[in-house]
Amino acid sequence: MTTQTGHTEAIAASRVIGTSVYNAEGKSIGSIQDVMLDKTSNGIMFAVIGFGGFLGIGEKYHAIPWASLDYDEDKGGYVVPFSKDQLKAAPSYSINELAGADGEAARDASYDYYKVTPYWH
Repeated sequence: MTTQTGHTEAIAASRVIGTSVYNAEGKSIGSIQDVMLDKTSNGIMFAVIGFGGFLGIGEKYHAIPWASLDYDEDKGGYVVPFSKDQLKAAPSYSINELAGADGEAARDASYDYYKVTPYWH
C-alpha cells in the first residue's frame, strides 16, 4: 500500500539511515543518523538528524518527528517543512541524551518544538 504522495508505508531502517535531509528552502541540513523506535507502541519516535559538524566533531543531533519527513525523489532525500532558523534554534542533543529516559524527553521536546501532533495520544 502507498501513501497519498505515492510512497510506500513500509521501509527498512537500513535504507533510511544515511539518507540526506533538506530544509524547507531546499538546502541540505545533514543526514539521518538513526531512527528511535517506541517499543511499547510499535511506533517510530523520531529520526535522529545529524548536522553542523565535520567528521563527527561538533555535530549536533536533532530529534525530528518522523511524520515531518517527506521523501523527495528528485533530491534523493527527505525534506522537512522547517526553515534554517527553526532548525538552528531547535533542541539538540548528544547521542546518549537522545536515548536517555527511554527517549521520551527528546521526543516530547521535539514534538512540542515543531508543533507536531503526538502519535502516542
